[in-house]
Amino acid sequence: MRAVLVLYFKYFLGWSDDTATSIYHTFVALCYLTPILGAIVADSWLGKFKTIIYLSIVYAIGQVALAVSAIHDITDTDRNGTPDNMTFHVVLSMVGLFLIALGTGGIKPCVSAFGGDQFNENQDKQRRTFFSVFYLCINGGSLLSTIITPILRSQTCGIHSQRECYPLAFGVPAALMVVSVVVFVIGSGMYYKAEPQGNIMLDVSKCIWFAVKNRFRHRSKQYPKREHWLDWADDKYDKLLIAQIKMVLKVMFLYIPLPMFWTLFDQKGSRWTLQATTMDGDFGALVIQPDQMQTLNPILILTLVPIMDSIIYPLIRKCGLNFTSLKRMTVGMLMAAIAFVCAGLIQLQIDKTLPAFPSASQTQLKLFNMGGNAVTVQMPDNDPLNLGAFQASDGYFSFDAENISVSVGSSAVTQTLYLTKEKRHTLLIPSNISEDWVVTDDLTYKPEKGNNAIRFVNGLDIAVNVSTPEVDFGFIDPSFYSNYSLIKSGKRTFSLQRDSELCEYTRDFGFGSSYTFFIPSNLTFGPNCQEDIIAIEDIEPNSVTLALQIPQYFFITLGEVMFSVTGLEFSYSQAPSNMKAVLQAGWLLTVAVGNIIVLIVAEIAKLPQKWAEYILFASLLVAVCIIFSFMAYFYTYIDPTEIEAQFKKKADDDDYDDDNKNKLKKAEIEMVRRDSRDSNKSHDDDKGRQTQM
Repeated sequence: MRAVLVLYFKYFLGWSDDTATSIYHTFVALCYLTPILGAIVADSWLGKFKTIIYLSIVYAIGQVALAVSAIHDITDTDRNGTPDNMTFHVVLSMVGLFLIALGTGGIKPCVSAFGGDQFNENQDKQRRTFFSVFYLCINGGSLLSTIITPILRSQTCGIHSQRECYPLAFGVPAALMVVSVVVFVIGSGMYYKAEPQGNIMLDVSKCIWFAVKNRFRHRSKQYPKREHWLDWADDKYDKLLIAQIKMVLKVMFLYIPLPMFWTLFDQKGSRWTLQATTMDGDFGALVIQPDQMQTLNPILILTLVPIMDSIIYPLIRKCGLNFTSLKRMTVGMLMAAIAFVCAGLIQLQIDKTLPAFPSASQTQLKLFNMGGNAVTVQMPDNDPLNLGAFQASDGYFSFDAENISVSVGSSAVTQTLYLTKEKRHTLLIPSNISEDWVVTDDLTYKPEKGNNAIRFVNGLDIAVNVSTPEVDFGFIDPSFYSNYSLIKSGKRTFSLQRDSELCEYTRDFGFGSSYTFFIPSNLTFGPNCQEDIIAIEDIEPNSVTLALQIPQYFFITLGEVMFSVTGLEFSYSQAPSNMKAVLQAGWLLTVAVGNIIVLIVAEIAKLPQKWAEYILFASLLVAVCIIFSFMAYFYTYIDPTEIEAQFKKKADDDDYDDDNKNKLKKAEIEMVRRDSRDSNKSHDDDKGRQTQM
């Protein structure tokens, strides 16, 4: 679903690149904030199994709401393909995304922890294998999603008008989610379901607060210091709980630098997808859409995880290197930084191919001679320009003034053109220069989603109907032009019809171009009309191949394998038995903070050049990586099970000592009572003898 979400924001809801990116990262951040709630519910109330079921239902409802919000026919009263009440679609989609975030975030810490619960304490190797397989399954689903969802999105659907089928792209995941819940419930009898152990988060919070409060109350020097500030809570709380909280806080402290990795990683679904729309996805036999490039990530995951686990890590161990979990995570962060350096270098190449659109103080003008004779054109601050028959100027001329005088022909017919700042225009010079001149509005941006913007200019003396199977340009009046229409890449055939005469014009399109096709006055209708149509390139097609994104996807995925897979297993292995889901939620919380950092940095930096933003993020991650490496160097790995066993053994020994003390005390009391009875009996015997005497 996330594969097409940023495109849905931009092209269906009509948001700008920055707004679409901001909402996308806000949604991702919310998805990783809600795991705290899911962990609390699972550990203290419902248990992991029921939490997964209930919140999966919430997820499915949200997915259905999002799919319904993408049905344009609901509010398209005039049936033109554009919703008339966009507020309805925005509100419903936001409700759907909130429910999805609540559902997916709630089950995230429970699923991995629930899987880990299925293994005994002596099955560490099997548990590590499970986490790798678990991550493989996640990315297997992601692979299918990033392949199928863009294909579903690219289909056209609708009741009254046809447009891209976002309802299908969002509806299929909703149906699959319902199926997965049913399958999960069917296997209920095969699972080990650990019972919830009370509101552990509340106990942890109370214990920490009591320790802080007690430490502040005893801040005077007359009170002896304690080994750890949490030890000030042992007046009220169990020492085992205090030890478990120490373990969690020790790991959580390591989490502080980690959000920066996710700041970079999750931009592959926003900035990198938008970057792909300005690149050429033609690989010869295969044409890749911009949102399908994300497919590389799960493909590489499925490839790299077994390679790293079965080959790379064992080789490193055989070399005598202690490549610990934290060292792997450090290297993973460096890989992500390298990926963003690659993205920045590619962006520099893309920027070289982008047109020089007019600035806020400029306007631009292109010239096109529709006549069969050459003309000379004179413009302010430019040399005279000779235009041959049916010829356009090589590019656009820039002017600071909005009103310019243009002279055409040897007789110097002069007219004043009224142009617009920040806009591009084309002057259509008629064959009879004494007639009215036509000035068109041209594109000032690359066509969206890698499509091609096409329009026709009619140089005939009669109206012509132009159409393709996908687009109907309609009738074009003489010496006039059609509106731009978006055409997908590949070979396309245009049908030009005048009365009963037909001309079919075929052209192969790339990605992101803009063309004006001129129908000359000497056009001969029939099978040989192909060469008569004149193509004018307004914006050149994308020339930087999409294959250049492969290295950055490789490095970011390699970083993910070394950072994320290792981090999940590390979090589970270092967590106390009753706080597995809590620490998993803390790990996922770093993802949320990372997405919030994207919004903050992008808002504060506001760099005009995208390549500079990529390099900025890479530099920040390198700096954070250095800090994390120092923190990891001083971290001591622990075995929570062993520590808990020691505390329990000590508690049992204390109980045994208490029992012995109680038994000894009872024996002493019994002896005192016996002595007292014997003394009383002796006294009574003495009195009896005295009386007898």
